[in-house]
Amino acid sequence: MSEEQRNLDRIVRKLGVGNMVELLAEQISGSDLNTLLLEVFREKTKAASAADLLKRYQENRFVKPAEVNPLQMKQLELDILNIAQEHLFAPVQLSPIAPLGSCSIVAAADQNKIISALRGTEVVADATNLLALHVSDGLKSGTLDNRNGFVRFSTTHRHARAQKFKKAPGMLPHFHLFCMVSSGVDQGSYSFEISSFWEHIQVFQHMFQSLFQSEIEVSLSVRGGYKDPEDLVRRILLHAERNSINVAASINPMKQDNQYYKGLQFTIIANIRGNIHQIGDGGIVDWTQQLLGNKKERFMISAIGLDRLLL
Repeated sequence: MSEEQRNLDRIVRKLGVGNMVELLAEQISGSDLNTLLLEVFREKTKAASAADLLKRYQENRFVKPAEVNPLQMKQLELDILNIAQEHLFAPVQLSPIAPLGSCSIVAAADQNKIISALRGTEVVADATNLLALHVSDGLKSGTLDNRNGFVRFSTTHRHARAQKFKKAPGMLPHFHLFCMVSSGVDQGSYSFEISSFWEHIQVFQHMFQSLFQSEIEVSLSVRGGYKDPEDLVRRILLHAERNSINVAASINPMKQDNQYYKGLQFTIIANIRGNIHQIGDGGIVDWTQQLLGNKKERFMISAIGLDRLLL
């Protein structure tokens, strides 16, 4: 039994309502649950003092400022977003909150590693999930069209995740990510997958060459979810050879079960001030397929951590 389950059992026994979780999750609506919890938190805060508030601040790892220099971070964000825009990835300023379940419903993430909130929301734990919702909403409403060309977006965003990180530079309870997404439809011959992959890689190559005078390496991993993912990865590398794309790319021979990426996952490796970092990753996901109920939809995502580039 996990520690979370033991704690839950203890709480249920203390309150004397054995099926409390089922009652709250299944017997009342989301809006009614929100009303109930709002009142609980109002009573909790009404009973707390200023000293209690300071103690909470001191004990809560999520609320402390980051170590990174904010001026350097803002400048890096501007530089990166400008480079991405040169490559046709339109910048988007996302909300700090997302709909509840944005990561766990389509991406099989653990909801307990997300900071869930009231009013049907959660703190953004992965901006690419929120971008997938933004794109899907636009495609469904008709304000976006990916049938005659890719839809491309980029963003920088401060993320928070409710999971333990080892103490290491850039491994923080809240952190900045630069993210890109590409949306298209299946045209056959892996045309979306090949083109969108190299578009993402060329943005990262431009970024690291310009801002850090560094070259990148790309490690490609085969993932399930495609009929022949090995052929997909082979064609991606063949495209680079035929088009003289000068990026060091290799195939990771290790095969692992992965419910996140479909067909392909890639890792960005960079040398920053003499240190080798696996600075980010990306790949193909089926989120827009799920959101729109259309197997023809294709979606490529990528992200790199920015704090580690400055610490």
